[in-house]
Amino acid sequence: MKRSILAIALAATPVLADPPVVKNVNMKKVGDSWDFDVTIRHDDTGWDDYADAWRILDGEGKELGMRNLAHPHVNEQPFTRSLSGVKIPEGVTEIGIQARDNVNGWSPEIKRIKLR
Repeated sequence: MKRSILAIALAATPVLADPPVVKNVNMKKVGDSWDFDVTIRHDDTGWDDYADAWRILDGEGKELGMRNLAHPHVNEQPFTRSLSGVKIPEGVTEIGIQARDNVNGWSPEIKRIKLR
């Protein structure tokens, strides 16, 4: 009887994917702003758990830009999405890229990049 209850409880427990991981970042300065191509890996399962955004942070954690991701990428992993026209204030020498999923929120991992 105890095993049956445990089996039912485990079957009803949702399986959550690991946090999204920023795998690669390509960026280029265009005039006085920056364009970003960010590659993310996440075990999207569908609408119930998927990577839904990434953002660019300055060294103090201030958000400089954000790209919302409008749908799951179950069959496209890893995937790359772009954001153009990001203004980075003068004096900022390093940025961070952080990804988010719709279940766990912002990933604790931030990919740090030194600006050239």
